[in-house]
Amino acid sequence: MLWERFARYRDRVRRELTDAFREEHTPHQVASSFAIGIFVTALPTGGLGVGLFFVFVSIWSWISKPAIFASVAVLNPFVKPAVYVASLQTGATVLGTDPIPLEETAAESAWAVARQLVIGNLVIAVGLSVVGYTIVLHLTRAHRSRR
Repeated sequence: MLWERFARYRDRVRRELTDAFREEHTPHQVASSFAIGIFVTALPTGGLGVGLFFVFVSIWSWISKPAIFASVAVLNPFVKPAVYVASLQTGATVLGTDPIPLEETAAESAWAVARQLVIGNLVIAVGLSVVGYTIVLHLTRAHRSRR
C-alpha cells in the first residue's frame, strides 16, 4: 500500500515535469519557474503560496505553469513536516541557540521558535531552490535533446 502510494506520487511528479519539459519555454525559464515554486512552497505560507503562483503566472509570461505547480507535488503535505523540523534545527544552528529555546515567558519562547523557523526556512528554501533549479535545468535539456 505504501509503495503504491509512492508510485502514484512519483508518477504525478513525473507527469507534471514532463508537461513542463514539452512547453515552449526555454530550459532556463522552466528551471527558474520550478525553483521559484520550490522557494515559495518551502516557506511557511500556510497554503497561500499556491495563490501566489497564480499571481506570478498572470504577471510574468515567462513563468512555466506546469513547472511552478510541480513544486507543490514535490513539497507536498507529507514532506512539509520534515522541512519544518529541518528548518527549526537549521535556524537554531544559524542563530547559535537551542532548537527548542526555553525563555522566561511562553511568549518569548514562541517568538524565539518562530524566529528560528523563519530563518531556517529561508536557508532551506534557498538551498532547495538552487538544487531544484539545477536538477530541472539538466532534466529539461536532457529531455529536449532526446526529441
